Amino acid sequence: MTLTASAADKAKRTPLTEEQKKEKQALLDKWDVNKDGKLSKEEKDAMSAEDKAKLEKIQPPHKKKA
Repeated sequence: MTLTASAADKAKRTPLTEEQKKEKQALLDKWDVNKDGKLSKEEKDAMSAEDKAKLEKIQPPHKKKA
């Protein structure tokens, strides 16, 4: 079985606590304009600096492939 880089990264992540899940959902409810359950680049760009910092603390950004 071979894991892709993204699958391996997901396997390494620590599961979110209930508090982190609630905070993430609150940010999603606030900023997910099209209500698709994900934050697009445009939606993330529109976020306040404070909310971006909260989101990055909960879920650090994905590493870009080299």
